Amino acid sequence: MRINRVVTRTGDDGKTALIGGDRVSKSALRVNSYGEVDELNSCLGLAVGWLEDDQICLILENIQHQLFTVGADLAAPMKVQGPRVSSTHVDDLERSMEGLMDELPPLEEFVLPGGGSAGATLHLARTVARRAERAVVALAEQEEVNGQAIIYLNRLSDFLFVLARVVNRRQNKPETLALFSQRKKRQP
Repeated sequence: MRINRVVTRTGDDGKTALIGGDRVSKSALRVNSYGEVDELNSCLGLAVGWLEDDQICLILENIQHQLFTVGADLAAPMKVQGPRVSSTHVDDLERSMEGLMDELPPLEEFVLPGGGSAGATLHLARTVARRAERAVVALAEQEEVNGQAIIYLNRLSDFLFVLARVVNRRQNKPETLALFSQRKKRQP
């Protein structure tokens, strides 16, 4: 794809084009869904900016590419041919998550989002992934969507939680356990 112009003025009336050419309101559930995925992708870009871990940066870059597929999937109604998320995308996330979990001690309590800048950004990305998932579920209640997109976003939020913990551990940033009545830090 080649983008010659950023300013097109075609959205000035509050509408945008989906893959396939249909024009819809920018407030449509479908547009909101892929907009949430775009925000998630930007959060991952921010996390990469905080990282100096080449392995994690490569993992996140691959996920960012996959999120473009998720966004395109959502921008293409099922009646239109377009890029689609597949079970392979989900399987890849699960395999990667399993490998990373080997670095972590088991959880004893809830963990407060935080740690270092990269870890905290990944916790933020996790919550944006959950919001994106909720948006796609709302869309699926109104229109047909690729169910693998929902599964992928669900799994991605789990993955980002694990990744935030791994990053904090690798950077020697303590996790704060949520004990509801008292605060206790656990060292990495």
